[in-house]
Amino acid sequence: MASLHKSSGRRRAGIALASLALSSSMLAACGGDDSGKATLNWYINPDGQDTINGLAADCSTADYDIEVQLLPSSATDQRTQLARRLAAEDSSTDLMSLDPVFIPEFANAGWLSEFDGEQASKVVDDDVLQGAADTVTWEDKVMAAPQWANTQVLWYRKSLAQAAGLNPDEPWTWDQVIDAAADNDGTVGIQANRYEGYVVWINALILGAGGDIITDTEAGRDAKVAIDSEAGLDAARIIEKLVSSGAAQADLSVSNEGTSLGQMYPEDGAGEFLTNWTFVYKNYEGLVDSGGLTQEQFDDLGWKRFPETVAGEESRPPIGGISIGVGAYSKHVDWAKEAAMCVSSADAQSKLAVNNGLMPSRGSVYDSDELKEAYPADLLDLFRESVDGGGPRPKSAYYSQISSAIQSIWHSPTGVNDDTPKKSAEFLADILAGRRLL
Repeated sequence: MASLHKSSGRRRAGIALASLALSSSMLAACGGDDSGKATLNWYINPDGQDTINGLAADCSTADYDIEVQLLPSSATDQRTQLARRLAAEDSSTDLMSLDPVFIPEFANAGWLSEFDGEQASKVVDDDVLQGAADTVTWEDKVMAAPQWANTQVLWYRKSLAQAAGLNPDEPWTWDQVIDAAADNDGTVGIQANRYEGYVVWINALILGAGGDIITDTEAGRDAKVAIDSEAGLDAARIIEKLVSSGAAQADLSVSNEGTSLGQMYPEDGAGEFLTNWTFVYKNYEGLVDSGGLTQEQFDDLGWKRFPETVAGEESRPPIGGISIGVGAYSKHVDWAKEAAMCVSSADAQSKLAVNNGLMPSRGSVYDSDELKEAYPADLLDLFRESVDGGGPRPKSAYYSQISSAIQSIWHSPTGVNDDTPKKSAEFLADILAGRRLL
């Protein structure tokens, strides 16, 4: 707040300096090296940075060099930074690592350059898993190249599941998982901070019960809000049950992908059932290599399909990942598309999976010798099955508002009850209609 009291002259000086710095950096970004080669800027999220840097070097050519620019760690902040650049028609935004939910919004705004013709056929050929292919299309146009596909599975301690009497050969429900943890000194790890990760969980619960947060998304602001339903009530009931079960972790309302990892091998307690992304296996395997876990502890790690919301109804695991978009205002659109296809090739996807646990969007890569050596066969099968049969978040140009509206009503999870779906439906409808503000 102190900055509000500075003199207007000092503010103007600060703005001028900031503008000069931004102008200088953008001029540098738009330029090339002394040899006259073009520079393609690739804005990435923080996952797999070392591998990404290697891909950028490998995919640079005699015509251009690919330079990596790091985005913030939060998906919300990534969207904000990219949207600001693209709305300003920034010609230095050549390549972008895009969360699936960014693509409809950016494509609808005209900020992405379409892959068409032969390039489109190669970007989403029959080798690309359906769940990943669906995320890169908008109005029947291919707007990005799938690089890696993310999904969530249930990670757990085998000893905890055995003590609870859970049959590993049968599907498990959320009710079973919560009861098993509560009755056997374990916990349930999920992501429930007020951020996108919590919406991922809510959406998967609703899809798993046969419902949707919103339908007719192609209608834009006139889409039908559908969260006030039996499926919405099923999702609310599971969250309410976890909160009151004794299996909820102490940091439930601020938990995220990283914090929820910590209770798998606690000093006290039986461990956890954890829904989280594919990187988890490599994370714990790396702790064995560094001495943070014993091999015996690591061997007690199990994995299973995302739990069922309703018994007997197949779950819809979350779909995530990264696809490579090309900025519509890039000075080098053709080269940027060529580069996007290179950094999302089968070889690139194999490196990201082996090095960082960021799994392929191409089915053939799961069958490669490199992945078979790096992962247990049944885990690879589970990842591929979960991506192919998973459930996306609403595919809408207004997804940012949809997500924020859901977070506003469903957070904190400690306040979720039978009234939550109805309240969130009313609020979301008002947001889309412009009757209320976030």
